[in-house]
Amino acid sequence: MREIIFDTETTGLDMREDRIIELGGVELVNRFPTGRTFHRFINPQGRAVHAEAQAVHGISAADLVGKPIFSEIAEEWLAFTDGAKLIAHNANFDIGFLNLEFGRLGHPAIDVGRVVDTLALARRKHPMGPNSLDALCRRYGIDNGHRTKHGALLDSELLAEVYIELIGGKQAALILDAVAVQMNGAGEVADIDISIGARPIALPPRLTEAERAAHAGLVRTLGEKALWLKVEAEPGAAQN
Repeated sequence: MREIIFDTETTGLDMREDRIIELGGVELVNRFPTGRTFHRFINPQGRAVHAEAQAVHGISAADLVGKPIFSEIAEEWLAFTDGAKLIAHNANFDIGFLNLEFGRLGHPAIDVGRVVDTLALARRKHPMGPNSLDALCRRYGIDNGHRTKHGALLDSELLAEVYIELIGGKQAALILDAVAVQMNGAGEVADIDISIGARPIALPPRLTEAERAAHAGLVRTLGEKALWLKVEAEPGAAQN
């Protein structure tokens, strides 16, 4: 299963007038980061960056001079996300801006069936909130101390960790962290042999003779039907 955790930064909040100026994403396969990322700054084609927006993400109009326009990165983004679920925090905002950009290019809109909104997931799991990305990082002990400003790639990386926590995937991660995770040619986690063989040399007994004698005396007081009598009759029991 392939998923892209992504985020956008924009010149402002008005979808009718504002434009995307940063787009970032990270790839998960079977809920594990693969190391593949996408990150582009985008020239807004003359749109001003509103002061309120710049205060959030720190991107100025001067930072975007010479950067590609959306049409120049659109096919690369489509190739990166092809066939994957799209995961975003407050996804309606990001998908709305992307669909407007694709609409200007004559591309079909993104199918909402591909989209997962982590804000909706968080509100169902933590109805009392707060459920901002920063709040969820604090809740799950995810280090976001380096996040002084919003950023599309940084926020995607943090959201990937939050998303795994929201869907309860940490337990699976702990199991697989104990063994080498191998990917097959299709980009999926390959079958993993986690069988445990016998010790080549048995551990020495840890009970003293006095402890063994005391235990045997206790067992004799339990009667003929005591389960301990059956246990001690099994081969190898005396070595435990």
